[in-house]
Amino acid sequence: MSDDQTPSDSKLTSSKRRWAAEGKFLTGRVSRPEAERLPPGQHLVKNWPVLDLGQQPVISTDSWRLDVRGLVETPLTLDWAAFQAIEQSTRISDIHCVTTWSRYDNNWKGVSTRDLLDLAVPKPDAAYVLLTSYDGYTTNLPLADFAAEDAILATSWEGLPLMPDHGGPMRLVVPHLYFWKSAKWLRRIELMPADEAGFWEKNGYHMYGDPWREQRYSDD
Repeated sequence: MSDDQTPSDSKLTSSKRRWAAEGKFLTGRVSRPEAERLPPGQHLVKNWPVLDLGQQPVISTDSWRLDVRGLVETPLTLDWAAFQAIEQSTRISDIHCVTTWSRYDNNWKGVSTRDLLDLAVPKPDAAYVLLTSYDGYTTNLPLADFAAEDAILATSWEGLPLMPDHGGPMRLVVPHLYFWKSAKWLRRIELMPADEAGFWEKNGYHMYGDPWREQRYSDD
Protein backbone atom coordinates (compact mmCIF):
# COMPACT_ATOMS: atom_id res chain seq x y z
CA MET A 1 0.00 0.00 0.00
CA SER A 2 1.43 3.36 -1.01
CA ASP A 3 2.09 6.23 1.39
CA ASP A 4 -0.95 8.23 0.24
CA GLN A 5 -3.42 5.38 0.67
CA THR A 6 -5.34 4.73 3.87
CA PRO A 7 -6.66 1.38 5.08
CA SER A 8 -10.07 0.38 3.80
CA ASP A 9 -13.05 0.34 6.14
CA SER A 10 -13.82 -2.84 8.04
CA LYS A 11 -16.41 -3.90 10.60
CA LEU A 12 -13.96 -2.95 13.38
CA THR A 13 -13.25 0.44 11.81
CA SER A 14 -16.95 1.26 11.58
CA SER A 15 -17.56 0.07 15.15
CA LYS A 16 -14.73 2.12 16.61
CA ARG A 17 -15.90 5.25 14.81
CA ARG A 18 -19.33 4.68 16.36
CA TRP A 19 -17.77 4.13 19.81
CA ALA A 20 -15.97 7.48 19.49
CA ALA A 21 -19.20 9.23 18.53
CA GLU A 22 -21.08 7.61 21.43
CA GLY A 23 -18.28 7.93 23.99
CA LYS A 24 -18.46 4.19 24.64
CA PHE A 25 -16.35 2.74 27.50
CA LEU A 26 -16.02 6.07 29.33
CA THR A 27 -16.56 5.71 33.07
CA GLY A 28 -16.08 9.26 34.34
CA ARG A 29 -13.78 7.84 36.99
CA VAL A 30 -10.36 9.35 37.66
CA SER A 31 -7.38 7.11 38.39
CA ARG A 32 -3.73 7.77 39.10
CA PRO A 33 -1.02 5.59 37.56
CA GLU A 34 1.17 5.79 40.64
CA ALA A 35 -1.69 4.56 42.80
CA GLU A 36 -3.43 2.01 40.59
CA ARG A 37 -2.03 -0.41 38.05
CA LEU A 38 -5.27 -0.89 36.14
CA PRO A 39 -6.47 2.27 34.36
CA PRO A 40 -10.12 3.34 34.68
CA GLY A 41 -12.63 1.49 32.55
CA GLN A 42 -10.26 -1.43 31.89
CA HIS A 43 -10.58 -5.14 32.68
CA LEU A 44 -7.84 -7.76 32.82
CA VAL A 45 -7.44 -10.55 30.29
CA LYS A 46 -5.09 -13.54 30.25
CA ASN A 47 -5.07 -13.94 26.47
CA TRP A 48 -3.98 -11.34 23.94
CA PRO A 49 -6.97 -10.25 21.80
CA VAL A 50 -6.31 -9.55 18.12
CA LEU A 51 -7.60 -6.24 16.73
CA ASP A 52 -6.70 -4.77 13.36
CA LEU A 53 -8.21 -3.00 10.37
CA GLY A 54 -9.39 -6.20 8.72
CA GLN A 55 -6.16 -7.07 6.95
CA GLN A 56 -2.97 -8.63 8.25
CA PRO A 57 0.02 -8.15 5.98
CA VAL A 58 2.50 -11.00 5.89
CA ILE A 59 6.02 -9.60 5.70
CA SER A 60 8.99 -11.93 5.41
CA THR A 61 12.19 -10.98 7.17
CA ASP A 62 13.89 -11.15 3.74
CA SER A 63 11.76 -8.29 2.40
CA TRP A 64 11.25 -6.35 5.65
CA ARG A 65 12.66 -2.82 5.85
CA LEU A 66 12.40 -0.03 8.41
CA ASP A 67 12.89 3.60 7.36
CA VAL A 68 13.68 6.39 9.83
CA ARG A 69 13.23 9.76 8.17
CA GLY A 70 12.36 13.39 8.78
CA LEU A 71 14.21 15.52 11.29
CA VAL A 72 17.17 13.22 11.88
CA GLU A 73 20.89 13.74 11.29
CA THR A 74 21.28 10.20 9.92
CA PRO A 75 18.33 8.84 7.91
CA LEU A 76 18.15 5.06 8.22
CA THR A 77 16.95 2.20 6.07
CA LEU A 78 17.43 -1.03 7.99
CA ASP A 79 16.94 -4.55 6.70
CA TRP A 80 16.32 -7.42 9.11
CA ALA A 81 19.99 -8.26 9.58
CA ALA A 82 20.89 -4.64 10.29
CA PHE A 83 18.01 -4.29 12.75
CA GLN A 84 19.04 -7.47 14.56
CA ALA A 85 22.62 -6.20 14.74
CA ILE A 86 21.52 -3.30 16.95
CA GLU A 87 21.85 -4.04 20.66
CA GLN A 88 18.88 -6.18 21.71
CA SER A 89 16.91 -5.27 24.82
CA THR A 90 14.20 -6.89 26.93
CA ARG A 91 11.26 -5.24 28.65
CA ILE A 92 8.35 -6.38 30.83
CA SER A 93 5.29 -4.16 30.63
CA ASP A 94 1.51 -3.98 30.88
CA ILE A 95 -0.57 -3.11 27.83
CA HIS A 96 -3.93 -1.32 27.71
CA CYS A 97 -6.27 -1.40 24.72
CA VAL A 98 -8.84 1.36 24.13
CA THR A 99 -11.48 -1.38 23.76
CA THR A 100 -11.13 -1.82 27.57
CA TRP A 101 -8.87 -4.86 27.98
CA SER A 102 -5.51 -4.82 29.72
CA ARG A 103 -2.86 -7.52 30.02
CA TYR A 104 -0.16 -7.50 32.68
CA ASP A 105 3.51 -8.51 32.55
CA ASN A 106 4.19 -8.97 28.85
CA ASN A 107 7.75 -10.03 28.07
CA TRP A 108 9.25 -8.31 25.04
CA LYS A 109 12.55 -8.51 23.22
CA GLY A 110 13.73 -6.19 20.46
CA VAL A 111 15.40 -2.82 19.99
CA SER A 112 14.91 -0.03 22.48
CA THR A 113 13.50 3.07 20.80
CA ARG A 114 16.23 5.06 22.52
CA ASP A 115 18.92 2.89 20.92
CA LEU A 116 17.36 3.42 17.49
CA LEU A 117 17.20 7.17 18.06
CA ASP A 118 20.85 7.16 19.09
CA LEU A 119 21.65 5.90 15.59
CA ALA A 120 19.36 8.35 13.78
CA VAL A 121 20.18 11.38 16.00
CA PRO A 122 17.05 13.57 16.17
CA LYS A 123 17.51 17.20 15.18
CA PRO A 124 16.77 19.87 17.83
CA ASP A 125 13.40 20.78 16.29
CA ALA A 126 12.12 17.19 16.22
CA ALA A 127 9.16 17.00 18.61
CA TYR A 128 6.70 14.40 17.24
CA VAL A 129 6.72 11.05 15.51
CA LEU A 130 4.42 9.76 12.79
CA LEU A 131 4.40 5.97 12.41
CA THR A 132 3.41 4.16 9.23
CA SER A 133 2.71 0.44 9.01
CA TYR A 134 2.83 -2.04 6.16
CA ASP A 135 -0.98 -2.08 5.97
CA GLY A 136 -1.12 1.70 5.54
CA TYR A 137 -2.08 2.38 9.17
CA THR A 138 -0.66 5.54 10.73
CA THR A 139 -0.52 6.91 14.26
CA ASN A 140 1.20 9.80 16.03
CA LEU A 141 2.83 10.51 19.36
CA PRO A 142 5.26 12.98 20.92
CA LEU A 143 8.92 12.11 20.46
CA ALA A 144 9.36 12.11 24.24
CA ASP A 145 6.81 9.30 24.53
CA PHE A 146 8.29 7.33 21.64
CA ALA A 147 11.62 7.58 23.48
CA ALA A 148 10.22 6.45 26.85
CA GLU A 149 12.51 4.18 28.85
CA ASP A 150 10.19 1.16 28.50
CA ALA A 151 9.32 1.69 24.81
CA ILE A 152 10.61 -1.04 22.52
CA LEU A 153 10.51 -2.08 18.86
CA ALA A 154 9.51 -5.63 19.66
CA THR A 155 10.31 -8.72 17.61
CA SER A 156 9.60 -11.27 20.34
CA TRP A 157 6.81 -11.79 22.88
CA GLU A 158 6.99 -14.30 25.75
CA GLY A 159 10.17 -15.80 24.31
CA LEU A 160 8.81 -16.47 20.83
CA PRO A 161 8.97 -14.51 17.56
CA LEU A 162 6.14 -12.00 17.33
CA MET A 163 3.29 -13.56 15.35
CA PRO A 164 1.95 -11.76 12.24
CA ASP A 165 -1.51 -11.22 13.76
CA HIS A 166 0.12 -9.28 16.61
CA GLY A 167 2.29 -7.17 14.35
CA GLY A 168 5.23 -9.43 13.54
CA PRO A 169 7.90 -9.40 12.51
CA MET A 170 8.19 -6.09 14.41
CA ARG A 171 5.87 -3.71 16.18
CA LEU A 172 6.20 -0.75 18.49
CA VAL A 173 5.28 -1.08 22.17
CA VAL A 174 4.72 2.13 24.18
CA PRO A 175 3.16 0.77 27.39
CA HIS A 176 2.00 4.02 28.98
CA LEU A 177 -0.35 4.94 26.09
CA TYR A 178 -3.41 3.14 24.74
CA PHE A 179 -2.23 0.32 22.51
CA TRP A 180 -3.48 1.80 19.23
CA LYS A 181 -0.41 4.05 19.51
CA SER A 182 1.86 0.99 19.39
CA ALA A 183 1.76 0.46 15.64
CA LYS A 184 1.86 -3.09 14.28
CA TRP A 185 3.92 -4.09 11.21
CA LEU A 186 5.94 -0.91 11.51
CA ARG A 187 7.84 0.17 8.40
CA ARG A 188 8.44 3.94 8.71
CA ILE A 189 9.22 6.33 11.56
CA GLU A 190 9.16 10.01 10.66
CA LEU A 191 10.31 12.70 13.08
CA MET A 192 8.47 16.00 12.66
CA PRO A 193 8.36 19.49 14.19
CA ALA A 194 4.59 19.45 14.77
CA ASP A 195 1.90 16.92 15.60
CA GLU A 196 -0.05 15.24 12.80
CA ALA A 197 -3.12 13.06 13.27
CA GLY A 198 -2.92 9.41 12.28
CA PHE A 199 -5.66 7.01 11.16
CA TRP A 200 -7.69 6.66 14.39
CA GLU A 201 -6.94 10.22 15.44
CA LYS A 202 -8.67 11.38 12.26
CA ASN A 203 -11.61 9.13 13.14
CA GLY A 204 -12.55 10.49 16.54
CA TYR A 205 -9.79 9.17 18.80
CA HIS A 206 -7.62 11.21 21.15
CA MET A 207 -4.40 12.76 19.85
CA TYR A 208 -2.47 11.54 22.91
CA GLY A 209 -4.27 8.56 24.49
CA ASP A 210 -3.34 8.39 28.18
CA PRO A 211 -5.17 5.38 29.70
CA TRP A 212 -5.11 6.79 33.25
CA ARG A 213 -6.80 9.98 32.09
CA GLU A 214 -9.15 7.86 29.96
CA GLN A 215 -8.25 9.81 26.84
CA ARG A 216 -10.08 7.53 24.46
CA TYR A 217 -11.76 10.04 22.18
CA SER A 218 -11.01 13.46 20.75
CA ASP A 219 -13.12 15.37 23.27
CA ASP A 220 -11.95 13.51 26.38
